Amino acid sequence: MDRNSNSYTFLFAFLMVAVVACTLAFAATNLQPAQAKNVKEEKMQNILGTVGIETTRDSAATLFNKYIVEQLALDNNGDVRTDVDAFTVDLKKELKKPVEEQAFPLYVADVEGTQYYIVPLRGKGLWDAIWGYVALKDDVNTIKGAVFDHKGETPGLGAEITQGWFKKRFDDEKIMDESGNFIGVSVAKGYQGGENKDDNAVDAIAGATITGDGVTDMISERLKNYLPYFKSKTDVKVAMQ
Repeated sequence: MDRNSNSYTFLFAFLMVAVVACTLAFAATNLQPAQAKNVKEEKMQNILGTVGIETTRDSAATLFNKYIVEQLALDNNGDVRTDVDAFTVDLKKELKKPVEEQAFPLYVADVEGTQYYIVPLRGKGLWDAIWGYVALKDDVNTIKGAVFDHKGETPGLGAEITQGWFKKRFDDEKIMDESGNFIGVSVAKGYQGGENKDDNAVDAIAGATITGDGVTDMISERLKNYLPYFKSKTDVKVAMQ
């Protein structure tokens, strides 16, 4: 075949595309197990991080199995669903369903004899999805810790929700008022509350109002769905309305 002909050029291009496509497909297929393992271990790290357990990916599974004593999938009435594996619930998919069809994962941790309830979060930031986890102490009112992440928030602004100093603001915040009414925690622009942990609010990130509102909304929207379950617990230490 004449190497200077159009036919040769087209054939060569076709073969190159086919080889590259096959190579990429082979690589993607073989990398899937490792990618899935990394995602699983990162999820375990984040869940443990809300209760103060810092770990590497290598030790995440071991510590997760040590401290997470129960994994539940609830319905919106607070009843446990036996047809769903809590760890595999994809909130991105669940949020597209009517609330009565959603599964609500809940992780129960036991750290040195103290119990915590860890709730997965997912919402909308300025540009794309934001998500995280929040751990409640055994009064199901006081936040033990929180972890946040995002897909495409602005570096130096909304992306700061991942920083330790921002997450620290949620420590010991209350999600209910003094009468036991559910309020959530607001990320408030111009917050003047200082270290007040009973006002259901934390200081916002300067220049990231929409992302902060997204954090506020996802905390409120997700946590309210767990109230029926928490109310059914006879050992909780707060009177919820």
